[in-house]
Amino acid sequence: MAEPDYVFIAETETDGDRATTAALKATIEGAIYVTDEPLTIEQIAAATAQPPELVRDVVDQLVGEYARPERGIAIREIAGGYKMSTKPEFHEPIRRFVKNLQPPLKLSLAALETLAVIAYKQPITGPEILEIRGVQGAGVVKTLLDRKLIVTAGRKNVLGKPMLYKTSREFLLQFGLSSLSELPTLKEFEELGRMALLDNEMPDNETPDNETEPKEMPASDGTEQAEMRTEQVEMEEETNA
Repeated sequence: MAEPDYVFIAETETDGDRATTAALKATIEGAIYVTDEPLTIEQIAAATAQPPELVRDVVDQLVGEYARPERGIAIREIAGGYKMSTKPEFHEPIRRFVKNLQPPLKLSLAALETLAVIAYKQPITGPEILEIRGVQGAGVVKTLLDRKLIVTAGRKNVLGKPMLYKTSREFLLQFGLSSLSELPTLKEFEELGRMALLDNEMPDNETPDNETEPKEMPASDGTEQAEMRTEQVEMEEETNA
């Protein structure tokens, strides 16, 4: 009778371990779902009192399960943590659906241009942004600060010590990026800007940028659009002269 008893005990322990792992997986899945901010492995390990290695294995299992084609949601690593998000292949139908439920993040073309300059040239000062864009952008910078898409990054050690700006963690969250290395090319970013301008009107509470917004025209590439903007600025300067 000793041998069957031994085998029965071993099977019971294995079932118990499986139940514990299943409960941990369900807990982690629920935590990632209800949390707005991406959860790191360290945060999950501390909250569940489990070793980080085990937590990472469970998270990897969840990532694999949600990667199946029949799932509309994925668990992605974003900004150093894990967060649930819709899969890219379903973005368009979901975007149309959600657009009728709540207003999306609205940015003017001037704000998108300034955000792109900061994203690709950070850390960067206000005068340097002015030099690149060719127009005053203090109002737009304030808007981006208010929406927490950019943050200050100290002062540049030059005459006048102007403030430096860089993108924030909120920027990564809004654009679904794990890090700045995943930034799209400048041409792709410009295309996103044109799409956003089509979908959204300029918000009423945006701080004026002391500039006239260029009319949206079809452009085959970024060079053509940039030339049109330069011509418009030159025309404005001649009018003001």
